[in-house]
Amino acid sequence: MTNGITVTRERIAAMEPRIRPYIRHTPVLRVDMADFDQPPLAVDLKLECLQHSGSFKARGAFTNLLERPVPDAGVVAASGGNHGAAVAYAAMRLGHKATIFVPEVSPAAKLERIRSYGAKLIVGGARYAEALAASERFAEETGALQIHAFNQEETLVGQGTLGLEIEADLPRIDTLLVAVGGGGLIGGIAAWFAGRIRIIAVEPEEAPTLHRAFEAGHPVDAPAEGIAADSLAPKRVGEMMFPIAEAFVERSILVSDDDIIAAQKALWNRARIISEPGGAAAFAAVLSGRYEPAAGERVAVLVCGANADPATF
Repeated sequence: MTNGITVTRERIAAMEPRIRPYIRHTPVLRVDMADFDQPPLAVDLKLECLQHSGSFKARGAFTNLLERPVPDAGVVAASGGNHGAAVAYAAMRLGHKATIFVPEVSPAAKLERIRSYGAKLIVGGARYAEALAASERFAEETGALQIHAFNQEETLVGQGTLGLEIEADLPRIDTLLVAVGGGGLIGGIAAWFAGRIRIIAVEPEEAPTLHRAFEAGHPVDAPAEGIAADSLAPKRVGEMMFPIAEAFVERSILVSDDDIIAAQKALWNRARIISEPGGAAAFAAVLSGRYEPAAGERVAVLVCGANADPATF
């Protein structure tokens, strides 16, 4: 344990074989930025958007359900959509009941995916924080196991297995760009790499949770707006991930909604990759020029979610 960090490489490595039967080893696609009307640059895209349930969240969901005893009341989660879909999927695979609370901003594609896994879906509240409060009340009343989307050790450990997989796929990268909402994904990945590569956070300008936390020196409330509000806009980053980010994330880059939309369109039009706004945010930093690699820098980008309808962009 370093600087209060309890999510370690050892815990992640021990968890990976336990969840491996339930998750996909997602592919890597190398693209040339010249194909996107940019100066030539090889960029490796880790397509975690092809994971079960449509995002990386399945890793944390299965870790929770395999590591913690599940009561007869089943599990409950609050989510903008992806975490809820992952928990519903994991519960279905492992034979548990699931109740998912989502805010009104959740898109129809995500709600339909949650329902398709047999979970009870409750829509209420304008934003994630309100859905979370409702889910906590439900857990207290029923005894259901609460599975937090990002501020929970098991969730961070599970997302950290993606870091392990990226290193196995791309052992020579210098830099990895990762989108941030509550920080469970980047926290787990950064805990795995532990400073051995450059980790860059990418956030929407209208939901700068980690950016504000870095400025303040601790998690603080931030705006929760913008096109990626269903996946990258909790009020603040998790308390558990912040020491990891302070230790191992180099900085946060902000991208605009227009940058994110352009990245979604480019991934679809030029590479036939479907990505939701949160899933395209990290690529938006490269496409927009807000992240400029040094000469010879080996760059990878995590495309982390695909629960979107390409007809909408």
